[in-house]
Amino acid sequence: MKKPSGWLKRYCVKNGYAHDAVVIYGDTDSVMVQFNEKTVGESMKLAKEASLLITEKFPKPIKLEFEKVYCPYLLISKKRYAGLLWTKPDKYDKIDAKGIETVRRDNCPLVKDVIGNCLNKILIDRNIEGAKDYAKQVISDLLQNKLDLSLLVITKALSKEGSQYANKQAHVELAERMRKRDAHSAPAIGDRVPYVIVKAPKGSKAYEKSEDPLWVLEQSIPLDYQYYLDQQLKNPLLRLFEPLMDDPSTLLVGAHTRTIALPTPKQGGIVGFAVRKLSCLSCKTPLLPGEKTTCANCREKDSELCQGQLEVVSHLEKQFSAVWTQCQNCQGSMHQTVLCTSRDCPIFYKRKKVQKDLKDAQELLERFDLNW
Repeated sequence: MKKPSGWLKRYCVKNGYAHDAVVIYGDTDSVMVQFNEKTVGESMKLAKEASLLITEKFPKPIKLEFEKVYCPYLLISKKRYAGLLWTKPDKYDKIDAKGIETVRRDNCPLVKDVIGNCLNKILIDRNIEGAKDYAKQVISDLLQNKLDLSLLVITKALSKEGSQYANKQAHVELAERMRKRDAHSAPAIGDRVPYVIVKAPKGSKAYEKSEDPLWVLEQSIPLDYQYYLDQQLKNPLLRLFEPLMDDPSTLLVGAHTRTIALPTPKQGGIVGFAVRKLSCLSCKTPLLPGEKTTCANCREKDSELCQGQLEVVSHLEKQFSAVWTQCQNCQGSMHQTVLCTSRDCPIFYKRKKVQKDLKDAQELLERFDLNW
């Protein structure tokens, strides 16, 4: 590709352009050139003229045509880039990305969302600091269990029997465990198996930590958020911010990573030996026999706590109604029960999560004496 670069440089000098043209990427059927012009319109004009000049040097019928302009443009490595695509000088068309996590399926949806939103802030808003702050906030929310479960679900196709794989795979081992629990609902050959990575003893392999997302919701099993940070988010973020920061690894350490929240599992481990007792809804002190909501010291707060819990239940009911209606619209009927069990759909997990939260909130509300 050195020859076209030289032609373009001579062309710029001959026609009085101040900046050299540099070929920054090329293959057998396309070439990407940096003209260093100040405006998109000037670059388009120069690119069209250069394409005609180079076409004259090629034997017919080979022809080099102007296709598009990227401004700004982020070149991560060969065949890994993203940029704001322009085909007209007055308005950009879209963000065009190739070879990065916004267009790949081998990661959880969280990676695609984070990289996509960071690109929007970098390329459209031209706000690199805003992209850094957003990435740090997502990492903080991930470690504090504030993200929706649907963003953490990984799916892979079950293409053959487990014994036919050379190495143990997370989705294959999970399918086998699900088959032992309930053979009728277990994934079959050809299905895509959704799974999440749960907390496990140190040194456990990924295939030992894979679990069914619905089972995780029902049993309140804590996820391995450090795995998602180290194995899912880390490398995409480092690749994206490497051209923009001196040390992109600073995104992964700091005050935003110091707080980690884990839900209490309902079964397994030491929880199986614990005796559950009701605690005061205000001060969390264990309640005495006959007490249902608050201890003697917090009795005067009963009405305030009850009102707060009513608001929580009302909010969750609205959320459940919204996702239920969305599922009814998807199936094409507003008068039938939703039967969808598509585990590739993020709304499915949102519906199940809100349904579980609503049930827990209603059980908590039943502890109050509402016989008005």
